[in-house]
Amino acid sequence: MGVNLSEEIRQPFTSYTDAVKWINSLIPFGIRPGLERIQRMMEHFGNPHRRLKFVHVAGTNGKGSSCAFLSSTLQECGYDVGMFTSPYITKFTNRFQFNGEDIPEETLLDLANRIAPVAKELAASEWGSPTMFEVSTALAILYFAEVCYPDVVVWETGLGGRMDVTNLVTPIVSLITNVGMDHTDILGDTLEDIAREKAGIIKPGIPVVSCVSQPSIIAVLKETAKEKGSTLYLLGEQFRYERGESSARTQSLRFEGPFRAMDIELSMLGEHQCTNAAGAMMVLEVLRQYMAFVLEEEQLLAGFRKAFWAGRLEQVSEQPRIVLDGAHNPEGAEALARSLTEAFSYRKLNLMMGMLANKHHREYLEHILPIVDTLILTEPDFRKKMDADSLYQLVEQLRRNTAKADLEVIVERDWKRALALLQSRTEREDLGVVTGTLYMIADVRATLLHQTDSEKGW
Repeated sequence: MGVNLSEEIRQPFTSYTDAVKWINSLIPFGIRPGLERIQRMMEHFGNPHRRLKFVHVAGTNGKGSSCAFLSSTLQECGYDVGMFTSPYITKFTNRFQFNGEDIPEETLLDLANRIAPVAKELAASEWGSPTMFEVSTALAILYFAEVCYPDVVVWETGLGGRMDVTNLVTPIVSLITNVGMDHTDILGDTLEDIAREKAGIIKPGIPVVSCVSQPSIIAVLKETAKEKGSTLYLLGEQFRYERGESSARTQSLRFEGPFRAMDIELSMLGEHQCTNAAGAMMVLEVLRQYMAFVLEEEQLLAGFRKAFWAGRLEQVSEQPRIVLDGAHNPEGAEALARSLTEAFSYRKLNLMMGMLANKHHREYLEHILPIVDTLILTEPDFRKKMDADSLYQLVEQLRRNTAKADLEVIVERDWKRALALLQSRTEREDLGVVTGTLYMIADVRATLLHQTDSEKGW
């Protein structure tokens, strides 16, 4: 792929801010499933992804937390670990991590200057401009393959699996956390359709671990694994866990797999995190048993204890007590409702909620409304936000059959004012929760933790 540099690109980006601004300027090109553009970009750079070992992670919920478990445990066991995830909570650099540290801004600037002319030439071709996510994926591969050289890269899909840009790579093991109703506008209208998209990360002969529970989805994964000649390790069949004690700070589980059993303690709360941890542990067991990874029990356990993922049942304020959780689809809402009543004690639950317009909000509310005393509906500062009045109309439709009789509903479109309302109404014995799209969680978290360098986005 010969590159014809224009005047515009010959003047390279001179700052990190310029580079990120350019990458974000590609957002209007949207989400365009397919691997053609990323393949051509990687061919230009000599296919550096072929030199890396990947653990590929897909699923509807739990991808980020599973990546955190994998990254933390592998680091504790002495491995250099790259991690590519999305969206980010604080800064664009969060997406590209090496041993738990963000990519340096000057490194991102250098790599953006290398990618920009290639992206420009691609834009002028029949393939069209690469998307923001494609450029970010290319940047991640160059960072890991040519700058920091991790032993293993924990590699999260952006959306789906089969046609997702990250599916460019051939991993050493894959993980499919779960499958639920999300991104139906792109992935399909049924769970089986979505499952087939997620199952697209299964590669010939490469082992795959999954925590899916629905029989129809298990059938899809088994069928795909059989077609590809891949060994499938399924929660409830090849491995299982029993939940132990839980508190507002920690919880434990007993993992039992084909090779060994282990008692694991987690700092991340909620039963769904036990499921995520069990899936991550099975991935680690595959690496240990078949790929000669040295993973000693003491270091593994320390890795699980230390694993953390921002905005997932995260308490960010003591007085008033405020918890953030990026539950944004029905499965996430179900897990959140169960986890709140289990991990925290409180008199009243005050919940602030802001959503994007493309989600299954009716099913979400059916899980959340029964436990809420005061509901504050607001809008994220994001282009695809859901109108708070439309959300209110949906709550009113569901109120009689789903909500508490004395539920108070407040509409405050400005999320900053909504947050101030939540804080003022959450008394000492109460619990305040902010939930919904991660774009709003990012803003709220930055405000409550006084983070002045916060950015946000996909």
